[in-house]
Amino acid sequence: MNEQTLETIIGQTLCGDLDIKIDKEGLWFYHGSPIGRKELVKLFASVLHKDEEGCHWLITPAEKGEIVVEDVAFLAVEMTVTGQGKEQSLEFFTNVDDIVIAGEDNPLRIEEDLQTGEPSPYILVRDRLEARLNRPVFYELVDLGVEEVINNERIYGVWSNGQFFQIGKITEA
Repeated sequence: MNEQTLETIIGQTLCGDLDIKIDKEGLWFYHGSPIGRKELVKLFASVLHKDEEGCHWLITPAEKGEIVVEDVAFLAVEMTVTGQGKEQSLEFFTNVDDIVIAGEDNPLRIEEDLQTGEPSPYILVRDRLEARLNRPVFYELVDLGVEEVINNERIYGVWSNGQFFQIGKITEA
């Protein structure tokens, strides 16, 4: 069964490209103009999905339309910490007011830019949708880091909800 047939069966109209874009800074645009109303952005974010091929869709019970996302859909703009050490819990707040606690279901990951070597930190928000930690939040995260030895390697990372998340490897100077 092809996708068009499936869309007809479940009653959705495939709208194609909606000319909505989320830029690298997490700003939403419609026809090239910024969407200034946060409540409208939050509404769109609530129906945002990412498929297995990495395409982003706004999906309602009646319609489905594709949007462009330059990096990730959300930004983590604030972090709170409760507890300490292995009992620590890291809670992230996104630019669309989602709250995510780093752990097994919402892992943190660091991706290094191959050209610049700069780290880009991400957390899974839901259903393949991630938030990139903004720079101040990433600096807070790094300040919380501890050294752990894993497989005979010295690893720098953070604990949250009983999970250890690697920020980087410690090399001998």
